Amino acid sequence: MSQRPLELVCPAGTPAALRAAVDAGADAVYLGFRDETNARNFPGLNFDRTELQEGLTYAHDRGCKVSVAVNTFPAAGNPGPWRSAVDAAADLGADAIILADIGLLDYTTRHYPEMRRHLSVQASASNIEAIRFYHEAFGVKRVVLPRVLTLAEIAALNAQTPVETQVFAFGGMCVMAEGRCALSSYVTGRSPNMDGVCSPASHVHFQQEGNKLVSRLGEFTVNVFLDGEPAGYPTLCKGRFITEGRASYLFEEPTSLNVIDMLPQLMAAGVTALKIEGRQRGRAYVAQVVAAFRHAVDAASRGEAVPQPDLAALTEGLRDTSGVYSKTWQ
Repeated sequence: MSQRPLELVCPAGTPAALRAAVDAGADAVYLGFRDETNARNFPGLNFDRTELQEGLTYAHDRGCKVSVAVNTFPAAGNPGPWRSAVDAAADLGADAIILADIGLLDYTTRHYPEMRRHLSVQASASNIEAIRFYHEAFGVKRVVLPRVLTLAEIAALNAQTPVETQVFAFGGMCVMAEGRCALSSYVTGRSPNMDGVCSPASHVHFQQEGNKLVSRLGEFTVNVFLDGEPAGYPTLCKGRFITEGRASYLFEEPTSLNVIDMLPQLMAAGVTALKIEGRQRGRAYVAQVVAAFRHAVDAASRGEAVPQPDLAALTEGLRDTSGVYSKTWQ
């Protein structure tokens, strides 16, 4: 018996990636403006107003929705850029705005009451009381759940709220509590939560030292790789440090989330949408991952065996994990 398929929400870091995601079968794409109002504020990424208008036309002509992420936190006394981003998304006809800041949620609710509001993972709402607050106070229709909940916990939330839930399905693993990361800010002076930049490229350095490749963020050595060892991007939370005389990953090893074999369980848990990470990735990555998940989601909705594509080459550290969804420890 067919079931309602999980909505496939896909990354669009550039206009080219947007077209790749739409053509590969995305139900919706998410993107941001080219400034600090979104949490992927990197050179060469994101959209200006004209590009967003063109992207909206391309997506809507092919039955795909577009959500605009305005999901960083405004600096005190300077809400202007963030309100302007909300205004532009609404005026251009975006299908939803993804928000984290309470002040921006209030602004959007008052000025654009008909605009669909999604709660960003940056708000870190992970229990029924928090979700109920955002739903009752700001009419939030969907919450992107932090990567801290098991399948059973997600099912329990869905049984108690009319708010749609969206969960992470594939891509980079952020080991911090969303919206509360301070490591990158400490080292670089640029905040992931306010400037939209975690481990900015301007502070990243790689240096070959004999048979070793040394990666640094600012003045901190984050990792040392032997020749032939996969070298990841130097983020502090995924760094390898020496403690008690032994070098090891302290917080999390470089790896990617992949829940493609858990789609039937996620459907049974009442999840509405799957989020693929990757706004910093190229269109080839986007096209391959979205196409693989499109086939898998369609098979799961028909009650068929879920295909297991080989996506290892696209994962961080060439490894993947189901993360906390199948956590066996408490």
